[in-house]
Amino acid sequence: MEVYWHDACLGHDTGSGLWELPGRWDWLDVPEPHPENAARLRTFRHALERGPVAPHLTWATGRFATDEELSRVHTAAYLAELRAACEARTAVEVNTVVGPGSWDAIRAAAGTALAAYESVAAGRTRLAYALVRPPGHHAQPGLADGYCLVNNAALVAETARRAGRRVAVLDWDVHHGNGTQEVFRDTPDVLTISVHMRHGPWGANHRQTGSPAESDASNINVELSLGAGDTAYRRALAEIAFPALAEFGADLLVCASGFDGSAFDPNGRHNLTADGYRSIGRAVAGLGLPTVLTQEGGYLRGYAALCLHTLVEGLLGLDLLADPLAYVPDDAQLVDVDLARARSTLPTWDFARVTAR
Repeated sequence: MEVYWHDACLGHDTGSGLWELPGRWDWLDVPEPHPENAARLRTFRHALERGPVAPHLTWATGRFATDEELSRVHTAAYLAELRAACEARTAVEVNTVVGPGSWDAIRAAAGTALAAYESVAAGRTRLAYALVRPPGHHAQPGLADGYCLVNNAALVAETARRAGRRVAVLDWDVHHGNGTQEVFRDTPDVLTISVHMRHGPWGANHRQTGSPAESDASNINVELSLGAGDTAYRRALAEIAFPALAEFGADLLVCASGFDGSAFDPNGRHNLTADGYRSIGRAVAGLGLPTVLTQEGGYLRGYAALCLHTLVEGLLGLDLLADPLAYVPDDAQLVDVDLARARSTLPTWDFARVTAR
């Protein structure tokens, strides 16, 4: 498995404030670092370089994306506005901050994701992980959203689509992959699947609900109730996501890989454990598809790094690290209702009709 990295991703400085909100808060003694910060990605890299999975990985340096490549999924006007905004520290959206190092980080994240895809497309590896920031899956063609500025996963998928691939994007970040949904709405040769917590819209730049009602012939939303854990995610993949991938006939898989679904993440309300992420990795590897993964969320950086490590273990068929923290009960009582609701909005899919009988 190849891991792709670019040092410029660390130059995106999101500053501090009240958690994810920038600015000065007079009643707050010590401002908090923005959750999407460089220390987070450094910790992820350290876990893979120093953890027991390290001998099983090879590392490669990514590259900067070109303007033409970025324009494959974003409008020229948006990219021009974003580049100009990066000249000074500013919030381009309520919790999405840019500064002087951000434009290079944006180009490096996108280009490094493309470099990972190029390795898979050339047959050098079946699995490639783009360990990048800023994340991307909320970024829409003309809007920044939720820490995301350019949609790295969508850029990989669109580039592969233009090369004649039949592409599926599978997103297990705890938040709905609304940006990817918007990029590929009504695109018949790209299937987007998002498994996420029920959170609804959250502002002017995130009007999508993430509910199964937004599912259609090229998009499937699996919305899980608060508290969903390992069992719920395992079933969502086995009963909806993977049958859809098979019926769609994907020949390339792009995974938007977030760890904010963990039991300890401050930005989510789900209860996945490190072993749950290992199971996700094992299940994805079992599909046998050429696969590119792009880094998305995960904000309690120590535990998120453990979850990254165990996900990679699963992708490689390994079982190496124990979990010293997992103790939250795996509440699966609502998963039957959640999956039935997701299937009910997929009348054109054969697997959903068969499962519903």
